[in-house]
Amino acid sequence: MMRSFHAIACERETLAATLDTGDRQTALLIVSGGNEIRSGAHAGMAQLASRIAEQGFPVLRYDRRGIGESSGQNSGFLGSAEDIAAAVRFLKEEQSAQNIVAFGNCDAATALALFGPDAGIDGYVLANPWVIETSNAPDTQEPTISSAAIRSRYWDRIKNPRTVLDLLSGKIDFRKLLKGLKQASQSEENSALSLRLRDALAGLDQETNILLAKRDTTARAFLAAWNSADFEPIRKKASITVENLDSASHSFADIPARNWLTGKILESLRQA
Repeated sequence: MMRSFHAIACERETLAATLDTGDRQTALLIVSGGNEIRSGAHAGMAQLASRIAEQGFPVLRYDRRGIGESSGQNSGFLGSAEDIAAAVRFLKEEQSAQNIVAFGNCDAATALALFGPDAGIDGYVLANPWVIETSNAPDTQEPTISSAAIRSRYWDRIKNPRTVLDLLSGKIDFRKLLKGLKQASQSEENSALSLRLRDALAGLDQETNILLAKRDTTARAFLAAWNSADFEPIRKKASITVENLDSASHSFADIPARNWLTGKILESLRQA
């Protein structure tokens, strides 16, 4: 296994990329979420790439335009179609990859569902897909947390016996709790972004594994949309599976979550 650094042409700009080599013909493309550079938080994506490459699968990571060492302007995840396509071309044309499975977390998962088909991706691992609307790009503005995510969070607190003790001791502000419960009780429609993601998932015929850290706020918002009537036809698609991990770690940072994520990605690579 070797790690090498590359410059990938993307329109008139350059993507800084890192390739971990492997001898298999199926490669993994890792797409970073938010404004995260390709190494990931605390080098999490770099470590993931090493674990996958140790099993013989080449792994490519890159910085989106305007992020990290890449040139150009940062247009957010909704402006990343050309970045994804350029990375796929690099793997297929310059590395001779026969099949490409793509992994993304948060808004990178949503970007892959939206733009992956046109790029020629052969399989997807989508973690905690982003469906929360913001006034601008979700990596630069505060998101509007969905009522469904708030309901889920408060339900977890109410089920915890310690909550009663904290209320009695004054550690929890009773007025704030009531305000939160009132906000959580509000009904809501699916966001325009979630409906756009639904339509994208409807068009995916490739094997798609959606992974959720079920106590993560982003995952809870996605799961609320997934379980709604709007997503009912998509839930019946044989090519899409949804798996939950009892974790609050959005980036699967702890050892059990990290091992679970690695195992699921390897399953998808071996089945591609």
